[in-house]
Amino acid sequence: MKIVLIGHGMVGHKFLESLAETGMTGVEVTVLCEEPRPAYDRVHLSAFFSGTSADELSLVEPGFFERTGFTLRLAARAASVDRRTRTVTTAEGEVLPYDKLVLATGSNPFVPQVPGRDREHCFVYRTIEDLEAMQASGAKSKTGVVVGGGLLGLECAKALRDMGLETHVVEFAPRLMAVQVDEGGGRVLRAKIEELGVQVHTGRNTQEITDGARARHRMVFADGTWLETDMIVFSAGIRPRDDLARQSLLAVGPRGGVAIDSACRTSDHDVYAIGECASWNEQTFGLVAPGYDMARVAARHIAGDADAAFVGADMSTKLKLMGVDVASIGDAHAKTPHSRTCQYVDERRQVYKKIVISEDGKQLLGAVLIGDATEYGTLLQMALNGIALPEDPEFLIFPSSDGKAKPGLGVDALPDTAQICSCNNVTKGGICEAVGNGACTIAEMKACTKAGATCGGCVPLVTQVMKAEMARRGMAVNNHICEHFAYSRQEIYHLVRVGNIKSFGDLLAQHGKGMGCDICKPVAASVFASCWNEFVLKKELAGLQDSNDYYLGNIQKDGTYSVVPRMPGGEVTPDGLIAVGQVAKKYGLYTKVTGGARVDMFGARLEQLPLIWEELITAGFESGHAYGKSLRTVKSCVGSTWCRYGVGDSVGLAVELENRYKGLRAPHKIKFGVSGCTRECAEAQGKDIGIIATDKGWNLYICGNGGMKPRHAELFASDLSKEELVRMIDRVLMFYVRTADRLQRTSTWRENLEGGLDYLKDVLQKDSLGLCAELETQMQHVVSTYQCEWKTAVTDPETRKRFRSFVNSDKADENVLFVEERGQIRPARAEERGTGPAKVIPIRQAA
Repeated sequence: MKIVLIGHGMVGHKFLESLAETGMTGVEVTVLCEEPRPAYDRVHLSAFFSGTSADELSLVEPGFFERTGFTLRLAARAASVDRRTRTVTTAEGEVLPYDKLVLATGSNPFVPQVPGRDREHCFVYRTIEDLEAMQASGAKSKTGVVVGGGLLGLECAKALRDMGLETHVVEFAPRLMAVQVDEGGGRVLRAKIEELGVQVHTGRNTQEITDGARARHRMVFADGTWLETDMIVFSAGIRPRDDLARQSLLAVGPRGGVAIDSACRTSDHDVYAIGECASWNEQTFGLVAPGYDMARVAARHIAGDADAAFVGADMSTKLKLMGVDVASIGDAHAKTPHSRTCQYVDERRQVYKKIVISEDGKQLLGAVLIGDATEYGTLLQMALNGIALPEDPEFLIFPSSDGKAKPGLGVDALPDTAQICSCNNVTKGGICEAVGNGACTIAEMKACTKAGATCGGCVPLVTQVMKAEMARRGMAVNNHICEHFAYSRQEIYHLVRVGNIKSFGDLLAQHGKGMGCDICKPVAASVFASCWNEFVLKKELAGLQDSNDYYLGNIQKDGTYSVVPRMPGGEVTPDGLIAVGQVAKKYGLYTKVTGGARVDMFGARLEQLPLIWEELITAGFESGHAYGKSLRTVKSCVGSTWCRYGVGDSVGLAVELENRYKGLRAPHKIKFGVSGCTRECAEAQGKDIGIIATDKGWNLYICGNGGMKPRHAELFASDLSKEELVRMIDRVLMFYVRTADRLQRTSTWRENLEGGLDYLKDVLQKDSLGLCAELETQMQHVVSTYQCEWKTAVTDPETRKRFRSFVNSDKADENVLFVEERGQIRPARAEERGTGPAKVIPIRQAA
């Protein structure tokens, strides 16, 4: 069977993924993609202005087309469809035969027919090419206007604001987001948006765009007023792209869009239409979730599943627009006859909530939430599944005044068919099945079901369902660190902090049982270090450390240790390099420059470590903490000091940050990167903490990882001064130290954090939990009590005694053997320890 897919956007690619999942064989698929790049995430398109690249927005997994055998043709526009001969002709004149044709042509931005709309520096907000053009224009502009105050319009306004432009939103309707929110919600939303520095002009009908007196353009409105701006972006809605359907005489809907049935077939049953270009029951859908549903249905139907059917879609939405919670459910405007409403308005906090209930008060019909959408998950499930409302439904949104918990919805009340993730059509039953197959963390659940992997709004409810199913199956739902402590690492941290506990014996006596183990002892050691920052080899703490911390060095495969002096920001003087070289030469160590811009020395025997470190400390070096779950490196480029592209002193900042956080012990190792410009030579967006200089300050990225499971760091805050940046890093790191699980990297911590990045911003930027001052104080304690662990170790006779291979002898371990290779040593292999041809280098005695 030959299948031609016209369009490779989000919905088109979901069709390809769904078709591949059916296991259908003997199929030849050709994809015509009009754009010069494959499918990318339009939902998060505004992230492009925050530094996310086009490649990072891509939805196509590496190797997808090679694995499936599907053919993708980029920059290939379909010019016409001949249904009689069942062929598609491209703009270049190539004719492609098909057995089944799938239209996923999406939509076009609606641009009002205003004279002057085609002037230079007037754009639409749709593709990456549009965004690149906007970016170029923004660099030459001071003001920008978005025409349209809907979902896309406010996203676009955020993009202009992120570009540093004075930003205006012009909307024809009397309020923002007129389709989703009512008058009361629109009033609160407007206040919050204006508070963020965006000027809103509602009820404005643009008549023409002419030359401005003080800016490039002047927008003239029907009421005689005008607004001048350097740049205009039209984001006033979309129109189904159905030109191919009209040209080939397929039926179209009364308001546009290719008419389809429940199988997503058009009036020609060999032609399917999905996504924004389709009209089902005279209704078009502008959200990605219904498009994904159509894609799955079309793929299954083509593969032979006659029962596959599209039954419409819930158009409820929950978004974070410019940092403002906005949610709309069902009949938000109370159009149902005899329906009733309950409203809660807090103008001081700028929160608006409304629920629409049936006449008998038993069923939730709709809701609007502005400023605080905490109840969205509960209200959505009640509306979708017809779950009976509590006796006093108004308290679903009203704050409790009597100390009682707000009425909620237990996940047990949800049917298995309840849709938990609308983006990827994951039901409660699907999540429960995944638990039965072994998915017991949010990260595992995302991987196997994709629940929460697109917009992330359903993650809290996914977590509840997952844990409830684990409990039902008799699986351990707790996150106790071991059999000796019935607490998580986070709870252990708080017990130690609140109880001022400084020894393992006291911790065990007060909150544990037994003697402890190799799991809880290092956890306790890490928590003690994070809280009190005492010398880790202090007598009562030394026995808690793991092997690396016990000897302040990374043990290698042959029983020797690595020596890694700290070189803050990768900066080192010539004298420092000479000193390192002399030490390495004296003790016969292997040397290598690492990816973290430091010099590692390998092959040090246990008894040599204090001697080596004495010489390094004398030369001005400190411990690099390469052995600890702590700050490892702050990688940097040369920045504005030397580079002609640099806009910030990345080396100076890197040195300052590394010296500030070098004593911090954490659940896992931490790596920083500081880049002096957006060319990103320090690869900061692959680090736990990444900083990139801009002409307005510093952008902070968090929770990246370049290891076994790479994760792109996320933009946390923009255009920070150095003082603001340090405060934000203090808060992020200390919150991570307080709340992460044992041996959990920041990337995994972030993936499993309910509420995700928005929650972190609320807690650490808006101080929603009132913790920020406390976090900063705790970090300052760590900074103020820093000590070089090796300097303390070599000056304490009792500590030095542990650095010997044998308890009853000062002899070196004769089993340590090296072989010369490329002018340096390496550990001898098993076959080289005999009389083989390799030259075995004898061990060097301590000088």
